[in-house]
Amino acid sequence: MKKIILIVLAMVFAFNIGMAQAKDYEITKKAGNLAVIVKIDKNPPVTGINKMDIAIKDAAGKDVTDAAVSIDYTMPPMPGMGAMNYKAKASLKGGHYLANLNFSMAGPWSVNIKINRGGKTQAVKLNVDIK
Repeated sequence: MKKIILIVLAMVFAFNIGMAQAKDYEITKKAGNLAVIVKIDKNPPVTGINKMDIAIKDAAGKDVTDAAVSIDYTMPPMPGMGAMNYKAKASLKGGHYLANLNFSMAGPWSVNIKINRGGKTQAVKLNVDIK
C-alpha cells in the first residue's frame, strides 16, 4: 500500500513540474503612461518561430487598440559573424497584438517593441536569451 501511495505522489509531483514549465515567458514593462505585457509562447524562447502576444494598457487600465506595433529584434555581432537584424509587424486580434518572431540562433537577443499611437512613438526594450 505504501508503494502505491509513493508512486501516486511521484506521478503528481512529476505532473506539477511539467505544468510549471509549460507557462509562457511573460514580462511587463512601461512605455510612458502605457503598460506593455509581453508573452512568448515558449519558456524559455527557442530558435525558430516563437509567437509573441503583446497587450497594451493605458493609464486607466483599458486595452489600447488604436496603435501600430512593430518589433525589431537583433543579435549583436560575434567574432566571425555580423549582427543579425530582423523586423516583424504585430497585428491586432482580440485586443492584443500578435506577431511571430523567428530567432535564427541561440544566444542573447535584444527585442525592441515600437508603439506608434497618435503620431507619437514609444518603445519597450527587453533582452531575451534564446535556447
